[in-house]
Amino acid sequence: MLTGAYALLFYVATLMMVGGLARKVVQYATTPAPLKIPTTPAPVTRGGVVRRYVREVVLFESLFKANKWIWLFGWTFHAGLVLVLIRHLRYFTEPVWSLVALMQPFGVYGGFAMMAGLLGLWARRFVVPRIRYISSPSDHLMLALLTAIGGSGLLMKYVFRTDVVALKAFILGLMRFDIQPLPPDPMLLIHLFLVAVLMMVFPFSKLLHAPGIFFSPGRNQVDNPRERRHLSAWAAELEAKR
Repeated sequence: MLTGAYALLFYVATLMMVGGLARKVVQYATTPAPLKIPTTPAPVTRGGVVRRYVREVVLFESLFKANKWIWLFGWTFHAGLVLVLIRHLRYFTEPVWSLVALMQPFGVYGGFAMMAGLLGLWARRFVVPRIRYISSPSDHLMLALLTAIGGSGLLMKYVFRTDVVALKAFILGLMRFDIQPLPPDPMLLIHLFLVAVLMMVFPFSKLLHAPGIFFSPGRNQVDNPRERRHLSAWAAELEAKR
């Protein structure tokens, strides 16, 4: 009963996350950008835009220039999250990829880095008056959800041990539509439930900045208004009909 309920929960969560993300990406991609509005100083070539994106996504360049403390907490959280996700790939691969096996110890440190970054970002919403003023309940709820996921994961690592072999069999079984028994450990069930909740709310939350950054006109446009006239797709169609 418990295994079946969690299997259904994750199938629903996966459908909601994939479907919701696909819908938002299509919406972003089809939203007109009638103006040439790159954030200056902006690259004047497409290659420059790509390099700018690499610096932005990997190093958070604009945030670093704006606020060093927020950059430190934000970058620490995201870097830790990447390491944690790489570590968790061992549950989805059989045999485990060599790179994933190599990154296992770093994934543990990534969990602590992720929590440190999260707590710093959350504290900022209480300590900084102007940030506290604009913080909504959803901001705190998302940070609480992420913190609970990270905290429960670390507790399973160091306090409440679980059968990782049976857990991997359950996850691989979900991927193959061959449901395997899920270990009934309370902390594991809490952790998995919170992950499923995150998957379901992700397409409807502010966490959509992850795919949204790639559709930002201020970032993805080349600064060449003098060399080339800018026309959005819908404006070009109208002009062609005239």
